[in-house]
Amino acid sequence: MIPLARRMLVHEWRRFVPAALALCFSGVLLSVQVALVLGIFGSAAVSVTASSADLWVGYPGTQSVNFGRPVAPDVEMRLRMDPRVHDVEPYLWLEADWQDAARSGGGVPVFVSGLQTAAGAMMFSHVLSPALRAALAQPDAVVIDRSEMDQLGTRPGEWAWINARRVQVVAAIAGLRALGGVNVLASLDTARGLGAPARGEGATYFVASLKPGSDPDQVQQAFGRDATFGPFEVWTAAQFARRSQLYWMLDTGAGTAVLFMAGIVCLVGVVITSQSLTSVVASSAREYATLHALGVSMRALGRVVVQQACWIGGVGLVLAGLASALLIWLAGSYAVPVAMSWEAALGCAVLVAALALLSGLVALRGLFQANPAMLLR
Repeated sequence: MIPLARRMLVHEWRRFVPAALALCFSGVLLSVQVALVLGIFGSAAVSVTASSADLWVGYPGTQSVNFGRPVAPDVEMRLRMDPRVHDVEPYLWLEADWQDAARSGGGVPVFVSGLQTAAGAMMFSHVLSPALRAALAQPDAVVIDRSEMDQLGTRPGEWAWINARRVQVVAAIAGLRALGGVNVLASLDTARGLGAPARGEGATYFVASLKPGSDPDQVQQAFGRDATFGPFEVWTAAQFARRSQLYWMLDTGAGTAVLFMAGIVCLVGVVITSQSLTSVVASSAREYATLHALGVSMRALGRVVVQQACWIGGVGLVLAGLASALLIWLAGSYAVPVAMSWEAALGCAVLVAALALLSGLVALRGLFQANPAMLLR
């Protein structure tokens, strides 16, 4: 029956175009939605993913990067005592109020990151060049995200105010977009001048790199059993990034809304696609009735419908993949927060394939009209 299903698709392809397009649109909606979710919630952990640190050390129970509380300076010494640790850096985080040079309008909430400006430092090493780090070493110098310049009302080279202290924007770069605010990078000294913990008060986080051959998971577990130097908790970079993203996705209710929308997309896709397939089956009822009168069982005819649904699913999947890739690329080029991983793309493909199969099973009811008696009318 496979050749019959394929030949019907080839010779009567116009009948199957609406079903293939319905699957394509369902796949595009699903994949773009996933890309937006990954992009938006991925920005909650941009401090972690844009840095090269292996371990993050913060206050116990911290749910997300932006909820950090100061940890004692002795924690840095505890980290350096471990022979597997290569280097340790303090990282300061504070929420602040931004105003443009003229102090016009209301303030903009910003997240100030205080980091080391030495060459080879770990924090934001994926987005900061050595020249930008050297520029940040200047007193009261800050770096902002390029896509936030209009919101901040400030361009590179211009002055602004953070917590009533005058700062100068030395550069605007890509890759700093944050969730719920605007990321601003500064040196440790500049951040302390804006209200971050003083030098003797510790830091919001300490980040560490490990020597080659060290397993971050094993080192993290070893630190997890040591509370001698005060309250602190150690996470690997992957753990802390995932922890921050899951908090915003699940604990804020946003993830529930996303899952609800994904369910709606799948339901609409099943309804539209199954209706398209049912109409195709119904329009071929006389042909199916003839085959049934010649001795072909309804079970075999049902397999033809399901095979057609699989072929349509394959075509719709390819079209959806191409269209989704184009749309995600366009969104990324206009600084829209989107991201896609191979795991997420594979999950979308599996869902679209399941949607096609389910639609084919629903369309089987159209075969009930294929009764040989209808040939006598």
